[in-house]
This record gives sequence, C-alpha cells and structure tokens, in this order.
Amino acid sequence: MQEKIGLEDAVDRILLTDRRFHRDAYLFLREVLDLTVEKLGRSKPSRSNSHVSGRELLLGFRDHALEQFGPMVPAVLDTWGITSCGDIGDMVFSLIDTGIFGKSETDQREDFNDIFDFNEAFVQPFRCDPGNNVARNC
Repeated sequence: MQEKIGLEDAVDRILLTDRRFHRDAYLFLREVLDLTVEKLGRSKPSRSNSHVSGRELLLGFRDHALEQFGPMVPAVLDTWGITSCGDIGDMVFSLIDTGIFGKSETDQREDFNDIFDFNEAFVQPFRCDPGNNVARNC
C-alpha cells in the first residue's frame, strides 16, 4: 500500500529525480485540477465520478493560465519549463506516480499530446492586428 503524502512532499520527491518543471508549475496544476473538477460539476463529495480527461484538464489549464497571467503566460510557462501540452501530461503522470492524482484504466500520457498549440493559445489572443477578432486589450 502506498503511503499517503501531501502535495508539497510529492513535489519534493518528484524534484529529486526530475527537475524539468518548476515547483510552482505543480502547485498551479493542482489548482487547475480543482477548478476544472468544480467547473465540470464533479466536485460534490457524493459524486463518484470526479475524473477529468486529459483534454478537459488541458483546456482548464489554458483558460486559468490566461486568466491569471494574461499576456505574460508564455514567459511564466517558459520559466516553469512548460513548452507543450505533453509537458503538462508528464507533470500529471508524475503526480499520479506519487499518489496525489488518480487515473482511470484508460488514461495515458498520450491523452495530453497536441490538444492545442501553445502559440495559438497563449500568444495569438494578445496580438493587436486588424485580422485578429479575438485579440484582447487592443
């Protein structure tokens, strides 16, 4: 039986062997998971299905990163070592390995590959040009 540990201890263990991602990235990912579960209406203790898919988690990550960091998202993610959806998947599976996150029988790392392009998600929304109908703050 795997020993129960907290998020901070789990991240410490991960960082002993894998330093690709900053500590804050793991803490942000936990926050994103909680927000995504809540947004999808799966946060009630009586509900047996609180699972979110890789796609759902990534979309929640994208939305929350944009809300929290705005045009600074690329700089923040770069500082944290995150350059692709696959990186987030690697972090998720590291947290699964420590017992902090759970997974279904069908979940796999590949579920996190190429869900969205980082440039399109985090740079394009802030470009101010006449053809950009979704640009913010222009």
